[in-house]
Amino acid sequence: MLKEPRPGRVKTRLGAEIGMDRAAWWYRHTCTRLLRRLRDPRWRLVLAVAPQTALGSRVWPADLARVPQGRGDLGRRMLRLLQTAGPAGRDGPVCLIGSDIPDIARPHIARAFAALGAHDAVFGPAEDGGFWLVGAKHPARLPCDSFDGARWSSRHALADSLSSLPGLSVALTDRLHDVDTAADLR
Repeated sequence: MLKEPRPGRVKTRLGAEIGMDRAAWWYRHTCTRLLRRLRDPRWRLVLAVAPQTALGSRVWPADLARVPQGRGDLGRRMLRLLQTAGPAGRDGPVCLIGSDIPDIARPHIARAFAALGAHDAVFGPAEDGGFWLVGAKHPARLPCDSFDGARWSSRHALADSLSSLPGLSVALTDRLHDVDTAADLR
C-alpha cells in the first residue's frame, strides 16, 4: 500500500517536523528502494495506490500492476485489498505491507507467507504498537467487520486489529520499525 509522494499528502507527521518537501522526498526514495528489494519470483507485487488518480503515475516502475486502494478508513481499504488482490482464480494467500518501513526485506515477506501455512492470518508488528504487514491465508473468509474500530496511527492499532479477528489463528512475525516522526528517522 502506497501513496503518490506529494508534499503535504504523505508522511504529514514527519513533514511537520522536517518539512513537507523533505518528507515527500524521503517517502519517494524509501518506496523506490523497497520495490527494488522486494522483487522476487516467489510472489507477485501489486501496488495498492492512493489516490486513485495516481494509478498512472510515472513515480513507480511501469511493469508493476496497480490497483486503487479505494475509499474508506484504513481497515476498510485493507480488507477490500486482501480480498481482491489474491492470485487469479483462487482465495489467497495475500500479504499487504506498508511503504514506510525502510528495513523490510525479502526474508521478512517469506517468513510471513510461511506463517500462513499454519495460521489463518499473520501480522508484522511495528515498534510503535501498529503493524507493517497483515496477511491472510484465505482472505475471502475474513469476517466482514475485520479491522472495524481499530485506532489507526496509535499504539493500539495492532491490538485492536487482532481483537477484530476472533476465532482465527494468528501468527506474529518480525517486529520492524516504521517512520512517522523525525525521531524515527534516527
